[in-house]
Amino acid sequence: MSEQEHWEKEFDHKWASAAEHKEPSARARMLAARWKHNPPGPVPFRADPDPVAPRRSSWISTAVVLGCVAALILLIGYAQTRTSY
Repeated sequence: MSEQEHWEKEFDHKWASAAEHKEPSARARMLAARWKHNPPGPVPFRADPDPVAPRRSSWISTAVVLGCVAALILLIGYAQTRTSY
């Protein structure tokens, strides 16, 4: 018996799909039991968990980055002039 034939006998997909009764998963059974006594409240679709604070302007971030780059260029230039003498 080949491996393929063994697998087909082990689990027949057509037979499993044709089953009259399909048992729900353990999680589905657990949630059904929990919600039977304490149903969940309505939740909006993709609701934000907490309100987000407004972001600062991107110009401030850009100015900080450009200022750091300029300071680094000046520092490297100063270091090169000190070592060239």
